Amino acid sequence: MANVQERIQKLISENPVVLFMKGTPASPQCGFSGQVVQILDYLGAPVVGVNVLEDAEIRQGIKEFANWPTIPQLYVNGEFVGGCDIAREMFQSGELQAMLTEAGVAIKQAAKA
Repeated sequence: MANVQERIQKLISENPVVLFMKGTPASPQCGFSGQVVQILDYLGAPVVGVNVLEDAEIRQGIKEFANWPTIPQLYVNGEFVGGCDIAREMFQSGELQAMLTEAGVAIKQAAKA
């Protein structure tokens, strides 16, 4: 099996929107992961959720991959966006919507929060 960094790279390169989170998009297991899922759901963005609670290698590996100590971590078009606070701020300013649109991700044209 590929090492954890290769697995993470494969996930983010093959999926336009990836959220490394605690739990799943249907059942977040922490409030911060839940907030990012709510934002993406509100925008109608299709997201691939990776439950770090089910894979200790991914849970540690993603922190090293992005040099970011916390979960959740959002990636759009292979690019690290940030965690909950950054995703929320970008959503509120309209930057997240613009980033998703530029990445070719179909979203609802909802007004800013």
